[in-house]
Amino acid sequence: MELLSTNKAMNSSTTRFVDIKSLEDGVVRLKNGNLRSVLLVSSINFDLKSSDEQDAIIMAYQNFLNSLDFPIQIVISSRKLNIAPYINKVDRSAKVQHNELLRLQTLEYKSFIESLTERINIMSKFFYIIVPFAPIEKGGDGILDKISSAFGKNADSRKQELYETNKNQLWQRVDHVAAALNGTGLHFTALNTEELIELFYNSYNPSAFVKKALKDLDKTEITRI
Repeated sequence: MELLSTNKAMNSSTTRFVDIKSLEDGVVRLKNGNLRSVLLVSSINFDLKSSDEQDAIIMAYQNFLNSLDFPIQIVISSRKLNIAPYINKVDRSAKVQHNELLRLQTLEYKSFIESLTERINIMSKFFYIIVPFAPIEKGGDGILDKISSAFGKNADSRKQELYETNKNQLWQRVDHVAAALNGTGLHFTALNTEELIELFYNSYNPSAFVKKALKDLDKTEITRI
């Protein structure tokens, strides 16, 4: 019982340093009432583009930045690649291979990948754009308190209405970012609630991220909004 109470106290003290209040509807709700949407963005190999293509990409990115009338965050996450799901996929392919020569070549390829990853840390990079919305820019948190006392039992429904309104404002900003990024040739998608949970879980538990893959490799994809 004492150990249980200690764990609860530790969890309570830890959450004080996390600004996230909840994750729902694909939206990050912060403790101060602000909202965030997270876009996962693909990458392009800029050096392989021709000079004209590079100039076009730079111009499109410049137009994207100039079109913004609100701040955004661009985050790059670099992690050691968890190669286990890929190794398992190659192993399954070898087991169902009827051609003996191809089966042996597949197993040799698997051994090569395993030995390579043991000697070299292969890193994976993920690119994110965080779109913010601050529903309360003046007046402080006291406004909601006044609403609660004035409306009584209707306070919860009123707060929910405000949340839906603010969420719609956030999605309008996301749509603007999506439209402005179309000309850069990048692919992107807004993370849903499950993907946000995975993102923050991996961020706060980097060691678990290396050891455990929360997603099926075959189901991972990036689609354009």
